[in-house]
Amino acid sequence: MGKLPIGLQLYTLRNETEEDFAGTLQKVKDIGYEGVEFAGFGGYSASELKELLASIGLQAFSSHVPLQTLRDDLEETIRYHKEAGIHYIICPFLDESERSEYELLAATLDEIGGTCREAGLTFCYHNHDFEFERVDGEYALDLIMNHTMPANVSLELDTYWAERAGVNAPGYSKSYTGRLPLVHIKDLKSKDNPTFAEVGEGILDISVIIAAAEEAGANYLIVEQDLCERSPLESIEISYKNLQRIYP
Repeated sequence: MGKLPIGLQLYTLRNETEEDFAGTLQKVKDIGYEGVEFAGFGGYSASELKELLASIGLQAFSSHVPLQTLRDDLEETIRYHKEAGIHYIICPFLDESERSEYELLAATLDEIGGTCREAGLTFCYHNHDFEFERVDGEYALDLIMNHTMPANVSLELDTYWAERAGVNAPGYSKSYTGRLPLVHIKDLKSKDNPTFAEVGEGILDISVIIAAAEEAGANYLIVEQDLCERSPLESIEISYKNLQRIYP
C-alpha cells in the first residue's frame, strides 16, 4: 500500500479562510498538503468550489456538516457535495443537548447515512472526548457505531480526543478496521498540559497512530489543530514538515 494522502481540516484556518478563502487554500497547497476537509465553503457555489480546487491543485477529501443541517437540508447538502466532488460527509460535533439517548441519535445517523450511501457518498461520524464516557458500560461512541449499519455510518477517528479521554488511539483504530476511512492526526502537548500541539511536537506516538490507521484501512490522514499558540499557518507548516519526517 502506498503512502496515505495528507489533508488539512480547514477549521484550523477558520479566521484565515474568512478573510481570504481562495488565498488560504493556495497557501495550504504551497505548504504541501494534498487535500482539504471543509468546515464551510466560503460562500462559493459547488461549481465555483470545484473550479477553485482544480485551479489550485487541491483535492476535496471531505466536509464537516452540522447535524442540524444534515437533519434539515440533507437533499441540498448531498447535491452540493456531489457537484463539488466531495465524497465524505461528516457529522462533526454534538451539542450538549444531543449527548444522551444515543440509540435514538444512532437511528438518525443511520438514516442520514443510508441516504448518503444511496447517493453514492459516504457518511462518517467524528468524535471528541465525551463519546468515550461510558453508557451502561459501553463507550457512547461504540454505542453509536454498534447501532448503525456499517454500510451507512463510518468513523472519522479523532486520535487526539481519544487519547485525551485516556483511550489508546491505535488500538481503538484497529477495532474499526474496514469502517475507518478518515483519521484526524493531531498531537497532545503533555499530560500536565493536555492542549493541542503541532503534529510531532507533543507526546503522542504519531508513527504508531498512522500505522494503525493504515492497518485499519484508512484512505486519508487529516491534520487538525483546534487551537494554535502561534500563527495557524505556521502551525500547519510545522505539522506537515514533521509528518514528512515521521511518515516519509
